[in-house]
Amino acid sequence: MSLQEEVEILRRIPLFAQIEPSKLKLLAFTSERVAFDAGHVLFRQGDMANAAFVIIEGNAEVLAESAAGPVTLAVLGPSDFFGEIAILCDVPRTATIRAQTRLITLRISKDLFLRLIKEFPQIAAGIMRELAHRLENTNNALRSAHAELEQLRRSA
Repeated sequence: MSLQEEVEILRRIPLFAQIEPSKLKLLAFTSERVAFDAGHVLFRQGDMANAAFVIIEGNAEVLAESAAGPVTLAVLGPSDFFGEIAILCDVPRTATIRAQTRLITLRISKDLFLRLIKEFPQIAAGIMRELAHRLENTNNALRSAHAELEQLRRSA
């Protein structure tokens, strides 16, 4: 894949859509292209963060640890961006990411990612929108699970 193709992939990600092409080219150039085999764990819940990732090809599972074992929260695909929460909040990883298929990613280092946010406030605004959307989805899932539990309690 050429540098220009990587720039086009980055441009399709809403967070990066408003960045001028020369800056996207620099981002693509300074990012590391990394491939993972199906089943490979990119990072585990609780690990410290040193990079965020953009999926170029393949799918990855977002897993959360629970008392009953790992729970799949989402499946990510091409152009999805992940790993930014732990970088932004300077906290351990909030979930485990496992390659569901062969996965090709762009790895964006923590320093580069934080520099981008400082230089492009629209990225920070986009990240806030994305995080708010994820929180809304999580709240909806929790409400549904709570309602199901209540229904099971009533019928038992």
